[in-house]
Amino acid sequence: MAGAGAREVMRRIKSVRNTRKITRTMELVATSKLKRAMDRMQAARPYSDAFRDLLGSLHAPGLAQEHPLLRQPAETKRAAVLLLTANRGFCGAFNANLIREARGRLEELEAAGVETDLHIAGKKGLAFFRFRGSAIASATTEIGDAPTSEDAEKLVAPLREGFETGDLDAVYMVSAEFRSAMSTPPRIARILPVEPTPGARSVDAFIVSPRPAKLIGQLLPSYLRMTVYSALVENAAGEQGARRAAMKSATDNAGEILETLTRTYNRARQGQITQEIAEIVGGAAALE
Repeated sequence: MAGAGAREVMRRIKSVRNTRKITRTMELVATSKLKRAMDRMQAARPYSDAFRDLLGSLHAPGLAQEHPLLRQPAETKRAAVLLLTANRGFCGAFNANLIREARGRLEELEAAGVETDLHIAGKKGLAFFRFRGSAIASATTEIGDAPTSEDAEKLVAPLREGFETGDLDAVYMVSAEFRSAMSTPPRIARILPVEPTPGARSVDAFIVSPRPAKLIGQLLPSYLRMTVYSALVENAAGEQGARRAAMKSATDNAGEILETLTRTYNRARQGQITQEIAEIVGGAAALE
């Protein structure tokens, strides 16, 4: 029995060792991808901030009548929620937190009598809402670890068109906020209608050519695309940060399990050796 127990423990030790190798490798890969994702995120932020400041500076009350993306609906009858999740798991509660945030906003809107359209980017979000039988207006799983502005345009174009035609009164985006590699909480941002930065200087303080209405008409689509692109790269960085943390925790846990199993194996092996010695001594005594 002791020998059988020791062999079973040794099989478990080998299994845990193999698992630890996998989690350690995934941790190293996530660390490498995190650095590149953070570089893309930091490169995108200044452009997003500059767009926001420029639009705020060019804003004038009358422009809302000239450009549909500045329309401020008196009542929200139909809204869209754009959910950004990862295509892969093994990143802790990263995807679950984003999905929970999206569900909460959908429920709030529906409770207020607002019709909702759900748009999803990412396999994890798509799988969850499909399993629940939720209506999904659009979905894509083709955005990888290095999002592009073209990816952002594909996501935002139908939402922008829906708002311009009046089919939508608001668009919300659920994505991760990258505070650090260890902190990536979900956040909700209303990206449509576009609102100027509070306290921004009015267009009356500038001499602008071409006139503000035409200039803003050219800037708004780029601003929306940049807003979604920034969210995509921040989401990618958050995913890798969460995966690195999850895999490090898994690797550490595997190490602790190995220590426990090794002690258990040593005790079982010692018991087996003691039993064998006792049998030899007993056999020798019987021969005398």
